[in-house]
Amino acid sequence: MSRTLTALSLTAVLMGGAAFADAPQVAVDIAPVHSLVARVMDGVGTPDLIVQPGASPHEYSLRPSEAAALQDADLVFWIGPDLTPWLTDTLETLAPDAAVTTLLEADGTIELAFRESALFEAHNHDDHDAHGDDDHADHDDEDGHKDHDDHDHEEAGHDGHDHGSHDPHAWLSPQNAKTWLNVVAGQLSAADPDNAGAYFANAAAGRAEIEALIGDVNATLDPVRDGQFVVFHDAYQYFETDFDFPASGAISIGDASDPSPARIAEIQARIADEGIDCVLAEPQFNPGLVETVLDGTSAQTGILDPLGSDLEPGSSLYPQLIRNLSTALAGCM
Repeated sequence: MSRTLTALSLTAVLMGGAAFADAPQVAVDIAPVHSLVARVMDGVGTPDLIVQPGASPHEYSLRPSEAAALQDADLVFWIGPDLTPWLTDTLETLAPDAAVTTLLEADGTIELAFRESALFEAHNHDDHDAHGDDDHADHDDEDGHKDHDDHDHEEAGHDGHDHGSHDPHAWLSPQNAKTWLNVVAGQLSAADPDNAGAYFANAAAGRAEIEALIGDVNATLDPVRDGQFVVFHDAYQYFETDFDFPASGAISIGDASDPSPARIAEIQARIADEGIDCVLAEPQFNPGLVETVLDGTSAQTGILDPLGSDLEPGSSLYPQLIRNLSTALAGCM
């Protein structure tokens, strides 16, 4: 009996190893997206993360191991060139034969236009569009999602900030995350049909987990919904939109540029005039700017991290990232 059990155990290990070895080689741009891909690949394989936690995705120098991961990749998942412009040429050079999925262009993805001013008005739910219909009926109006390309956000003179047509921080929408789980499962299944059942089962489980997460976040935010907050840079409008909790402004238009004195003055005036409760910084940015904005006010300060820089990469990172945003926001209020 013991020999039989030992043989069965060995067979299981060998089969598991074979399944793992046969999984596609997958590379992913940033940790939150890597987390979603890891959730879909759970039990089948492990994706490689290209931009390491704590690094800016806008400018990044690949390590040899990360370049090798791209060269070996059968599939690549990335947000798109609006977030990592340097990766466009890199993918063409290092992964010319890989199947590349640009998630901002995926069917069902909700996209939001950049907000250029320092001060924000309450979010209008007509002010976003989506690729395809998917399952976002709770965001749709009678005419569908409106496109923002008629806005004047691409005109010159916005603090020298150069960006594409949409805000790329789309992973901070759990609705987008749910959509992307299915997108990832579909791409993986096309490349690896033998494990299609596992991929789609994992995606379904991940979607259910995110749905529960949405309920938890709403419960965390409900007691402080009357509060007002300002963020360091405008990265959170997808989170704000999903949870109907809009920010009042941003100190900086982006994480690659310093705010002008006029912009800082606008934010200071709004904090004073409207009694803003909270100013939220980010781990990697100059705390002196936040102190300048807070000078002479009674607003509290907290830390938001849109990339989960201090979290362990893997399938649990994404839900923890979203949960951390809600607890930091509620705590600052």
